[in-house]
Amino acid sequence: MCLLVPGKIIKIENNKAIIDYDVEKREAGILESVYNEGDYVLVQGGFIVQKVPEKEAVDALKLYKEALNE
Repeated sequence: MCLLVPGKIIKIENNKAIIDYDVEKREAGILESVYNEGDYVLVQGGFIVQKVPEKEAVDALKLYKEALNE
């Protein structure tokens, strides 16, 4: 089972983005040119698949961090 956790794009270079999940940073491929630094996104299979509204992403990250601490 795979759990999709939103992360924030902190850097874009060519067709790659660095995604910050607060607990770690990962690289993801960009297939569409619709993403910008500061966007919250979902990554599946190493590629960005969807943009997430900021409030939803922040709320989900809070729950994710709480779950990791339990």
